[in-house]
Amino acid sequence: MKIICDENISFAEAAFSQFGKVELLQGRKINNAALNKADVLIVRSITKVDKSLLENTNIKFVGTATIGTDHVDINYLNKRNIKFADAAGCNSDAVTEYLFTALFRILADKNISLKNKSMGVIGVGNIGSRVVKLAKAVGLEVIMNDPPLQRKTSSKDYAPLEEALQADIVTFHVPLTLDGKDKTIHLLDQKKIKSMKDGIILINASRGPVVDNTALSSFIDKKKLNVVLDVWEHEPEVDINLLNQTLIATPHIAGYSLEGKVNGTYLIYKNFCNFLGETPTWQPTLAMPEDSLITAEENKSIEETLNFIFSQVYQIRRDDKKMRHLYDLDAKIRPSYFDLMRKEYPYRREFNNYFVKNPSTQLKKILEAFRFNFAY
Repeated sequence: MKIICDENISFAEAAFSQFGKVELLQGRKINNAALNKADVLIVRSITKVDKSLLENTNIKFVGTATIGTDHVDINYLNKRNIKFADAAGCNSDAVTEYLFTALFRILADKNISLKNKSMGVIGVGNIGSRVVKLAKAVGLEVIMNDPPLQRKTSSKDYAPLEEALQADIVTFHVPLTLDGKDKTIHLLDQKKIKSMKDGIILINASRGPVVDNTALSSFIDKKKLNVVLDVWEHEPEVDINLLNQTLIATPHIAGYSLEGKVNGTYLIYKNFCNFLGETPTWQPTLAMPEDSLITAEENKSIEETLNFIFSQVYQIRRDDKKMRHLYDLDAKIRPSYFDLMRKEYPYRREFNNYFVKNPSTQLKKILEAFRFNFAY
């Protein structure tokens, strides 16, 4: 078999070389010609998988080591009887931890208390449901919005989008859907941005076009919005003015934990084994990170304490600083730098690899929800 893999898929050769020759390619350079004589294609979100890519090829299996599938024409794959697998849920903990690391960085920097604050969670799937759980653990009132889930469950726990957007913190965890009843492209548009309260914290770590970037840029300063963006419209191009207006900006790496990446590869590997009728034999193993012991600070607010602990695991300001190097680059090379940041990203580790020493009773209860361990 000839297996084409995006070169940024972790452990790709280790997982798939037992089935044939693995060829690693840059995701944006995977084209129709590159798939000549190939049998299997495994991609990430930057490769558009459709008729123009696959026509007249011998591809029998397509996997995407991502949670989103908006880059894949699934209808076309079905017509061609090409087996498809995604990695839904693989990096849900990573994205959730990114969100709360960014949130507590802002709360600590701006001396904002969580007391009597609310969070609007837009999309309550694999990631959003985790966000809801952890938001409640830190004492936030949660307003959930998810029309498909509401229809499926008939639950009264969900609120209209307009209500969720009135929260003090608003975070998006929806797939990118271009049409239909649940269309999410520009879900947050100019009209909705204008309706939001001034001074809120707005976080988008889903897909760039879910938020109208032009409209957002127009209102950030007017409404004193505190914005965190991990995803951007027109990636790998980034609106440099919008970048300048954000409090925290990163290059679409919210899900880039080592565990999330390995989980993505493993899920596709298991699906591929099932497709072939083979028993999975490859099992990734990860070493514990160095410096995994964190001593909780005393006599600090819960916002400062959680910011300190989360920052010991993930220094989000480092990613933000690298992202802002885009200012210094010629516009023509900014897209390649954006891709390079993602390609060379030093995958962080997830919270469940770390031990906290001396937590208070209140802090321990919160940290348990975030999957931390404890040292005595």
